[in-house]
Amino acid sequence: MSPDVFDFEVGVPVRSGVKPVGRVKAGKLPGGRALRAIYSGPYEGLGAAWGEFCGWVKERGHKTGPGLWECYLAGPESGPDPAKWRTELNLPLTE
Repeated sequence: MSPDVFDFEVGVPVRSGVKPVGRVKAGKLPGGRALRAIYSGPYEGLGAAWGEFCGWVKERGHKTGPGLWECYLAGPESGPDPAKWRTELNLPLTE
């Protein structure tokens, strides 16, 4: 993934199917096992957090599949202190 240009999707959990309208379309996360880390801090630190997480994964010889995703567990809506914001980082496993 290039740090300069990349495509991304925004996902929102729903209870029933989604009817495609305009740029809105249904999607789903891959099934199976994944590695997960929790980053605490401002969104500006996510790039470094991903780098550290991916380094940890590589050092341990894990094989990951395509794609990755983030879940925003606590952010600006939960309080003004970015040190308390938490983002879940996820990488699917192929092993």
